[in-house]
Amino acid sequence: MPEVLLADPTGLPYAVNVARRVFGTARYRIVDPERLRHATQRAYQQQASRTDAVIGVLDRQTILQRLASREDLLDVEGRAPVVQLVNLALLDAVRDGASDVHLQPYEDRVVIRFRIDGVLFDQFVVPKGVQDELISRVKVLARMDVAERRLPQDGRASVQIGDRAVDLRIASLPTSHGERVVIRLLDKSQQLHSLTDIGMDDRTLAMFRRLARREHGLLLVTGPTGSGKSTTLYSVLQEIDSKVRNIVTLEDPIEFQLEGISQTQVSEKKGLTFAKGLRNVLRQDPDIIMVGEIRDRETAEMAIQSALTGHLVLSTLHTNDAASAVTRLLDLGIEPFLAASSLVAVLAQRLVRRRCGACRGPGDADSESGRPCTNCRGTGYRGRIGIFELLVLDDRIRSLVGRREDASVIR
Repeated sequence: MPEVLLADPTGLPYAVNVARRVFGTARYRIVDPERLRHATQRAYQQQASRTDAVIGVLDRQTILQRLASREDLLDVEGRAPVVQLVNLALLDAVRDGASDVHLQPYEDRVVIRFRIDGVLFDQFVVPKGVQDELISRVKVLARMDVAERRLPQDGRASVQIGDRAVDLRIASLPTSHGERVVIRLLDKSQQLHSLTDIGMDDRTLAMFRRLARREHGLLLVTGPTGSGKSTTLYSVLQEIDSKVRNIVTLEDPIEFQLEGISQTQVSEKKGLTFAKGLRNVLRQDPDIIMVGEIRDRETAEMAIQSALTGHLVLSTLHTNDAASAVTRLLDLGIEPFLAASSLVAVLAQRLVRRRCGACRGPGDADSESGRPCTNCRGTGYRGRIGIFELLVLDDRIRSLVGRREDASVIR
């Protein structure tokens, strides 16, 4: 039976709680604090040596050399090899422009994968023996419960890499081969795009700018996760003069800081939801309100009420195209006449990969004549650009919405 040693008897309830999760049952013994400290040091030294040997196949010297010049994310001297590996993965991910880092466990190994331009690439293959320590290190960064391995968890962290501030959104999920973790990277030091840079054609751009200058109404941006919806909204807000208009945002999380704009981060754990935040924002005399996402009926109702009472409301929805955004509002329980009278337009968007400028010359998008290069990892593509569909609600479309017609008719 496992034995739990304590130096302070008052800590017994906490020790019992942790031990039950980790071991199930255990014996408990009060020992001299100095003896416990020495025993702990010996145990961690042995663990570090074991991990060092297992992770040696990753060429630890290379890891140390690559980290030695980084002072912000990592003070590497004396750090355990697993810590260095996590740091290296984050450094490489930011350098390569990855949006996500996946720690994917298999039966005999763990694969660290990067999502770059929407596509997953294997970056490292790690021995199975390192899995628990690797996942635990990420959990420590995000202040998650290291002992809890049976339930999904979410956490956040912030790191500094050189002059780049990066926020991490971390989610764990139990699987048959152990916990897997996905880390979403938000590089706050990236320069925001203007509306002219995100890929709209001239006609769509001119129309969208006119819509964003309206005094009131609901303007939606839709698309799947990672399609650049937030970037588009930030680009719009940049073009609005915040000196003469009061702009307030509700976001989860705040991805970029905008000069002259009041930005609030919602937190459901703390009781500040989009709907509750929107009620309070209306007391701030806003001209323009940006709601990060309409997730439920209550938020949708508040957004529409705000749009009908003289505010311009910008928000996002997860739908496949512009017409589906209209029916999505109805599915959330919004009355058709309210949706028809408040909704101004819907911008649907996707991100598509650009051809790599370093290795592919002009030609068709499906041309295979380009030669692989390190810039694009041999894929022939580097970076992404948006494609857009703008649905402006005129009297005809409002009539269709009022009759609750489905998306196929609205299209």
